[in-house]
Amino acid sequence: MRPVQAHKIRATREERAAEPRSLLVVHATELLSLRGPPGPRRHEAAGELGIVEDGALYAEGERIVDVGATAEVLGRHPRASVTIDATGQTVLPGFVDAHTHSVFAGTREHEVDWKAKGMGYREIAARGGGILHTVRATRDAREEDLVRTAAERLRSMLAFGTTTIEVKSGYGLRTADELKILRVAAEAGRTSGVDVVRTFLGAHAIPPEFEGQVDAYVDLVGGEMVDAVATARLASYCDVFVDDGYFSAEQGKRILGRAKAAGLATKVHADELADSGGAALAADLGAASADHLLHSSPEGIDALARTAVVGVLLPAASLVSHLPFADGRRLIAAGVAVALGTDFNPNCWSESTQLTIALACHHNGLLPSEAVVAATINSAHAIGLGDQVGSLEPGKLADLVILGVPSYRHLGYRIGGNAARVVIKRGAVQVGGPLR
Repeated sequence: MRPVQAHKIRATREERAAEPRSLLVVHATELLSLRGPPGPRRHEAAGELGIVEDGALYAEGERIVDVGATAEVLGRHPRASVTIDATGQTVLPGFVDAHTHSVFAGTREHEVDWKAKGMGYREIAARGGGILHTVRATRDAREEDLVRTAAERLRSMLAFGTTTIEVKSGYGLRTADELKILRVAAEAGRTSGVDVVRTFLGAHAIPPEFEGQVDAYVDLVGGEMVDAVATARLASYCDVFVDDGYFSAEQGKRILGRAKAAGLATKVHADELADSGGAALAADLGAASADHLLHSSPEGIDALARTAVVGVLLPAASLVSHLPFADGRRLIAAGVAVALGTDFNPNCWSESTQLTIALACHHNGLLPSEAVVAATINSAHAIGLGDQVGSLEPGKLADLVILGVPSYRHLGYRIGGNAARVVIKRGAVQVGGPLR
C-alpha cells in the first residue's frame, strides 16, 4: 500500500476486511525508541532516547512487532492495513502523565484574582478556596456527570499525545465519595480510550467535619477507606499529601503502612510547600514515586537516590501556584530517576504534557532529551507500567504520537500549542482523522 502523509491516513474497506489490523509508520525523520535496560533511567541514561533516523515501526493488533530503520522494517513487513508516512516528523512513545487529579466537579477560576493580589496557597485555602472548595462540589456531583466531564478532559489530554494517565482521588474525603471518584476514573478511561492507573488519595486534606481531629481522620483513611478501596480493587496505589499544614511524615507512614498491608503500592506528595520529610518517607517505604520535591532536603534527595523511587516533577503546579521549581539538575546529578506530570487539577488546569516538557526544560533545568525520558519511560515506571508503555519496543503496546516537527528538541523549545499530528493508542489511530 502506498504510504501517505501522517495527516492523511487511509486504509480501504477491502484491506481492513482481508487481514488483522496492522500498522506501519515509515520514514520518521527521528523515531525515538527509548530502548534501554529495564527500570527507570538515571545517571548517564537519563537522556538516552534511542533515536533511529529515517525510522519505522510495525505493529499488529495492540502490540509493537518491529522497530528500526525504514528500509529494514519494510524488508520484513512490506505492507500493513494502515501505513503512515512520517517524513519530516518525529515519532515517539505516547506520553505518560504520572500525576493528575482529573476527576472533580466545579472550577476555581476566581482564585486567579487572589493569586494576582499576592495570596499564596495557604491563604487561598484559609479563604475557602483550594482543595476543600472542590471537595464540596465533588461530593454533590452525580457520578454520571463526573464521568462525562472527566472523559472530556482525558480526551483533550489524548489530543496532546498523552496515552496513559494516572488519576488520583482526593476530592471526596469520605469513604463513599472517594470510592465514587475511583469508579469514575476507571469509567472515564474506558469512555475516552485512555489507559488510566488509579491512586487513592484520601489523605489529600482534612475535611471540615474532622477539623481539629486530624488523628481521627488518619485512622479513618488508613482503616475504613483503605480497606474499602482494596476490597473493591479500585486503585493500585495509595498516596498521602505529606506537607506543612496537611499530614506529617509520621501520619503518612501510618496510612501508607496500612495501605501496603492491604496490597496497595505507595506514593507520596512530598515537600511541595516545605521540607516536611516527604522525600525521606518515600525512600524509607520504597514508594513508587515521590512527587513535587520543591523543598526536599539534600538528605532527602540522597535517600531517594539510594532507592528505586521515581521523583515526579510538576512544573505547571509551581507556575500556577507561584511556588519555586524543583531542582531537576540536582535530582539527576544525585542519581534520582526523574519523571513528569501535568498535575492536572482545578488549580492547575493543564492538559498538555508538551507544555510540561517545555516548562521542565526552562524552569527545572532538564535537557530536552531528559524531559522526553521523564515524560515517557520514567513516568511509565512511576505508575508501574514500565514493561508495557513508555518506549517503542517489540512486545509493548503500540502507543505512539507523531509530532509535526523535525526534532524532539522542539518539545523544549515551543511554549504552548500542540505539535501532535497523529496519536495512536493500542495500535489504533485515535487522533489525526478517521480511517476510511
